[in-house]
Amino acid sequence: MAKPRKTKTQRAPRSTSTATKRRGSPWFIGAALSVTILVWAGFQLAKNRASHSTSKDNSEGGSALTPALSPRRGGTESLTSVVPGATNQNPVSGPLSTLEVAQAVMVTVELDFGATVPSIATALQDIERRYQPDDGVGRTFAILDAYGEATPTGKLHISMHVSTEKPGIGSLIFKRTGETLWTSRIVPSKDPTKRAFTGKNLSIFIDDGAGHLFTIDGSNNPTWIMDAVVKEKAALLDSVWPTGIEHEVTFIYSACGCPVKVMARREGDRVVRTKELPVMFPDDPAAVELIGRLMRW
Repeated sequence: MAKPRKTKTQRAPRSTSTATKRRGSPWFIGAALSVTILVWAGFQLAKNRASHSTSKDNSEGGSALTPALSPRRGGTESLTSVVPGATNQNPVSGPLSTLEVAQAVMVTVELDFGATVPSIATALQDIERRYQPDDGVGRTFAILDAYGEATPTGKLHISMHVSTEKPGIGSLIFKRTGETLWTSRIVPSKDPTKRAFTGKNLSIFIDDGAGHLFTIDGSNNPTWIMDAVVKEKAALLDSVWPTGIEHEVTFIYSACGCPVKVMARREGDRVVRTKELPVMFPDDPAAVELIGRLMRW
């Protein structure tokens, strides 16, 4: 097997996402920090986590819930249940870059998979997430989204948006060769508001196509996204998003507050993605399942 020829891009961003400059705006990040949380999601994610924990020997157990939404990273959380290949074994040696908690970095590499270039989703299964938390429990980072394509030379060009979650060391390892694709020492944030990060909340926004973001408020506990309230309109999304219309939908579920954006079109009583990429939240399957149920895709 040929060793991967890789190009690394490790950017230690400011406290906001490095990807935000590429795909968002300063105004958006300000708005994202003050959005109305989807109230119904806590119950759904909690139920999903409970089901998940009873189905696996290495399940996530004892995770607390925020009052309205999502699971916090609890002290008994299993690493291997987060994503296939995740581990806190085999420390990585060598010089380390440094990132603060609640920051983000884009890791871009070219990987050699041989004769058949896999999809991004499949390739992520060959990339081990390695965690060495300072307190010995939980994970230190999460991949928020990933995208890329085959190169003319038969390699896979892949970019992974990484968000740091707690102090320790985080690494990405190409399992086929054992090569380290990215590693970093994660330290406490200097920002007092981010120093004690304990969990993540899911927020959803709809771009109206004219430069405005609609905040989705789920306080009416809908089971499908069109029955949620658009905060700025004081009306149901069903009346704002006609069938056949494509919108950019933004999801935020990260320590860094970084947006994950997808293109989607309403088709009657469901929403369909119009582009396969990016792969969303590969390290948080419970959030992906909840989003899938709400969007009906």
